[in-house]
Amino acid sequence: MSLHLHDVTVTLGRGESRTTALRGLDVTFRPGVLTALVGPSGSGKSTLLAVAGALLRPDEGQVLLNGVDLAALTDGERARARRERIGYMFQSGNLLTGLTAEEQLLAAASLSGRRPRALRPKARALLDEVGLGHRLSHRPDQLSGGERQRVALARALLVEPELLLVDEPTAAVDRARADDLTALIARTTHEHGCVTVVATHDPVVTQAADETVDMQAHVPAVTT
Repeated sequence: MSLHLHDVTVTLGRGESRTTALRGLDVTFRPGVLTALVGPSGSGKSTLLAVAGALLRPDEGQVLLNGVDLAALTDGERARARRERIGYMFQSGNLLTGLTAEEQLLAAASLSGRRPRALRPKARALLDEVGLGHRLSHRPDQLSGGERQRVALARALLVEPELLLVDEPTAAVDRARADDLTALIARTTHEHGCVTVVATHDPVVTQAADETVDMQAHVPAVTT
């Protein structure tokens, strides 16, 4: 199980604003390994996550998730891959207003085509795993920033993803909670065995990572 981006090029915008975000990127991410993407703003970290997560189709190259080229799939097949094979943890958490922590996970189960009721025990177990077993009935506005991120992590893991993509997980939480969240993501990666790719500016996340990809070194001739 692995993620391999082979000779990937992505251009964004049109006309004079057209920008090369990734050029000839070739990099492999391994299962059970937490890999941190580092580099200044504009170096392509978020674009790489979007391409790897089948949210953005590259202009050139292959995006091989366990041998399947996500870039070559139809739009419908890519949507199915996002639902069933990939977990996302965004900077803000992206939780649904009005739903409890448990309901956030059950809603994700429904979107992936699975029966929420059947996955309720697993949802509760995951929330307990991330330290929120006592907060099942709390809505986002009743949770701290760190707790919202933990819910987002549990939600991402519900479908047992082959690939976990994380964007700036510690940006919106204080230092103590950031340290705890970083340790949790690392432990989760090792225990669940998924390919985990984290875009970050946080040196603590970088230090906790098993491997680091410097986007400036891996993406030649990037323009910003």
